[in-house]
Amino acid sequence: MKNKIALLVLIWLIKGFSLSLLAQSSVIYDIVIMGGRVIDPETKLDTIKNVGILNNRIAQISSEPLKGKEIINATGLVVSPGFIDPHVHGLTNQEQEYQLHDGITTALELEIGVPFLGEWYASRQSKALINYGASANWGFARMQALEKYQQELLELKQDIANGNPHAAVVSLGITYDKTLDTVQYHNMLVNIKNELAAGGIGIAVFIGYVPGASNEEIFRVYQLAGEMQATIFSHVREPNLTAVQQAISDAVLTNAPLHIVHINSVTLGQIKLGIEMVQIAQKRGFNITTEMYPYTAAATGIYTNLFSDGWQQRIGISYEDLQWVATGERLTKETFEKYRKTKGAVILHMMKPEWIQAGIVMEGVMIGSDGGTYSPLTHPRTAGTYARVLGKYVREDKKLDLLTAIGKMTLLPAKMLEKVAPMMRYKGRIQVGADADITIFNPNTVIDKATFEDGLKFSEGMSYVMVNGHFILKNGEMVKNVFPGQPIYGKFKK
Repeated sequence: MKNKIALLVLIWLIKGFSLSLLAQSSVIYDIVIMGGRVIDPETKLDTIKNVGILNNRIAQISSEPLKGKEIINATGLVVSPGFIDPHVHGLTNQEQEYQLHDGITTALELEIGVPFLGEWYASRQSKALINYGASANWGFARMQALEKYQQELLELKQDIANGNPHAAVVSLGITYDKTLDTVQYHNMLVNIKNELAAGGIGIAVFIGYVPGASNEEIFRVYQLAGEMQATIFSHVREPNLTAVQQAISDAVLTNAPLHIVHINSVTLGQIKLGIEMVQIAQKRGFNITTEMYPYTAAATGIYTNLFSDGWQQRIGISYEDLQWVATGERLTKETFEKYRKTKGAVILHMMKPEWIQAGIVMEGVMIGSDGGTYSPLTHPRTAGTYARVLGKYVREDKKLDLLTAIGKMTLLPAKMLEKVAPMMRYKGRIQVGADADITIFNPNTVIDKATFEDGLKFSEGMSYVMVNGHFILKNGEMVKNVFPGQPIYGKFKK
């Protein structure tokens, strides 16, 4: 009797497997990616497979041949989830062209955010090369709470509606030295809620640029975030461990989800300890994460508070360590004082290679570019962050294995974001049912080509980039007149 049952079960399994193959063989997919090394960091899949795309989603991952209207031969290439950049400032198609050549399929402005989010999201509809989104800009919310800035707000709203999100730099500095009173606190918090309702992915708290913000003000914002479970994206107050500890303390006390941006440039030589603090908080159950970029220099506006009196001592550099983005020149005391009166940007050569190497290999640290707005000589991270991780730290230096590196660029940011932006659950993965955001690259040639000396250049080795089931990069070349990028909204959108 037992043998008969076993035989029946075996027959049933064989029939089921045969029917599955038959069903699989009868489907004609929109696109089939054939014979690539498919890597999914969540399931640890790392093998040669065929991937079928149907209705803009991954519909099949199989060792068996698949039929497709379009077949892409990925032999010798890696088929990865599209890279997710949680930290960009370049938000137009001019910057997105560099981003997609770097394998990015989703680029989010979370450190600073964008004012007038409703208008900004509308301005990008059906025009974006890759997926886009932003957090609620806390600096904008406090501008709104101060009546004297109403004219500046009107001008800013017009700029945003006209598709110029870079005008938002006004919110970085215009109220930097103003402290709010109790009524203004309340109004600011209401303004933040309104921007979250417009689609904001959490709250950007760039306190490092706003010294006038009191500890109480920041704590109240964290309290709001804790009550709503809205992630705080924090540029901490100073480039030191004490500021990191303050951010973690506020998050722990208020139960606010916290993401500390570019931990390499806010901890410098103490990067390992800074990351260890984040890891300990995670192990104790707190929703605290961090990211870094793989370069030894930072970049920011020369007009910002970061360069107020005493900046050399705070950061540990001097004039000759500053590179003027407009010309590539290194600064002197005289040129610094001249350019300080402008709205230009500088590159800060302030980190050592061993600090970057130490941080990038630590568990749980995701990659974020901090890429800036377009300028020919701007920071190379604007164009080369992800290819640099793959080319330098995986292939050349062998500090990371490929599966781990891809996880830092896809799964980790997706998981960090999916609680505050639920649609991210379908990104950062090569799995049946996931969005067809896919990056296909040559692991033997991928490398960044942008440099501090020669400026922006497209990364090499990215063969194909697919966004929401549509190729936007084919054989390393842009597909013209295709705009598959979709908005990423926070969970509070009404």
